Amino acid sequence: MFKRNRTKLSLVVGAVCAAMLTPAAPTAHARTAEDDHTATLAALKAFQANAGPGAAIHAGAAGESWTLSAGTGTFNSDRPIQPDEHFRIGSQTKTFTAAVVLQLVDEGKVSLDAAIADHLPGVVTGNGYDGTRITVRQLLQHTSGLAAYNPYPITETPTSNPDGTYDLAESVRKGLSYAPVSAPGTGFTYSNTNYLVLGMLVEKVTGQPVHEAVTRRVIEPLGLSRTVFPAPGDRALPAPAVNGYHGARAGIFYFWRPALTYDPSLYSSAAAMISTLEDLTTFYRALLAGRVVSAAGLAEMQKVREAGPGVSFGLGIGRKELSCGIVAWGHSGGVPGYMSQTMVAENGRHASVMTNALFLLNPPDDQLHELLDTALCEDAAQRP
Repeated sequence: MFKRNRTKLSLVVGAVCAAMLTPAAPTAHARTAEDDHTATLAALKAFQANAGPGAAIHAGAAGESWTLSAGTGTFNSDRPIQPDEHFRIGSQTKTFTAAVVLQLVDEGKVSLDAAIADHLPGVVTGNGYDGTRITVRQLLQHTSGLAAYNPYPITETPTSNPDGTYDLAESVRKGLSYAPVSAPGTGFTYSNTNYLVLGMLVEKVTGQPVHEAVTRRVIEPLGLSRTVFPAPGDRALPAPAVNGYHGARAGIFYFWRPALTYDPSLYSSAAAMISTLEDLTTFYRALLAGRVVSAAGLAEMQKVREAGPGVSFGLGIGRKELSCGIVAWGHSGGVPGYMSQTMVAENGRHASVMTNALFLLNPPDDQLHELLDTALCEDAAQRP
């Protein structure tokens, strides 16, 4: 037995030595996205080092797309995030909601400059609010004066139904319990309450729950097969999915635990949706190509006002001028377990980014913006 094993070992060693002495045949190196987009890969790694267990970017131009991943979609494993995996997109939902409102404007059922009280009498009232002075446009653009409100599991939540779901009207009442921050039309304050009110508007005008209206009017026509606006009570994340986490980072040290579970109706028309990097890219590209709302409706969405350094906000969509002089449009999102953003440039380049953790303190915003800027501007002169 021992002799036979020695013989086998000698044969293996001899084969290895022979292979070492024989000139290797030239092999073709298949180029990868990592080879072609080294600057974006470096920016992705810098982002992920300050973000969740994993991060990924799906990007490209009119005729191509590619994906880079760093870290893992499941903690304590080696599972790169894929572009077709589901995650909760948070406030990127707002762009879908805004698109439906603009479709209703196209159909003559809603006027952007009409008072919200014309459609929802008695809803935006009390505590200093007057819905007869707040327009649909102001709600879409966060210039209504409604106070900032971020519903969060366990804290800052409206009263739930016995089954754990939330009614839009009750969520709006909770948001309006915070006093106005400015007179309507005079200042920019990002508030989820604006889009919860708009969800009520969509339901009133269409006669459908807002999740059904968005699904029938946007998701299905665009063929976004991996995008879901979950109904109240539907807490499942479809497979395949990226696992979301809470945690903290301090240098090389980090701590992760699974994200809190919650009912999607807590965020509803402000931040309830689920999608993928691929589907989000498809949606924003279609929107900016005029395939979701009319040309006039898109022009209204792109009428902006300053919302912060280098960023202007329109109706459900933001505008940013990149370092290479290109203008890009999109929206960000963050809910328990996930942080994401999608941008589409006016030259056709596009990028969608996500990480599987949400940071309430010290979020990696600078690294996220640097990553998007790099991906959209990388070789911009050579790669239209």
